[in-house]
Amino acid sequence: MNRTVRSRRTSIAVCLATLLLAVAAPGVSGAGDAQDHDRARQALQAGEILTLRTILERVERDHPGQVIDVELERDDGRWIYEIKLLRAGGALVKLELDARDGSLIARKERRRDNAQPRPADKR
Repeated sequence: MNRTVRSRRTSIAVCLATLLLAVAAPGVSGAGDAQDHDRARQALQAGEILTLRTILERVERDHPGQVIDVELERDDGRWIYEIKLLRAGGALVKLELDARDGSLIARKERRRDNAQPRPADKR
């Protein structure tokens, strides 16, 4: 992934976090790329994407775990919510949801490595 795309995705994630903070705690602001913020807001107002609240309600219902990260990305003309969850037992789950209708695009799970640490080398 090139640096520009990664930067844009990060900026959109920052914008989402800023929007969440603005709703949860008026007066709190964060730095983010205004253009990405505006694009995300326009997509929401145009009905191109579901609200984050709607997406999170569906995630909580269908995928138990604690949400630890949310990003809104534009990939090949398609809006995608990327959500990371921490599940009981330490497993990390990454979900990609179509932002238009909330359908699951991809799900990846990394389980916590329960292997015992190797003993230190004796010299």
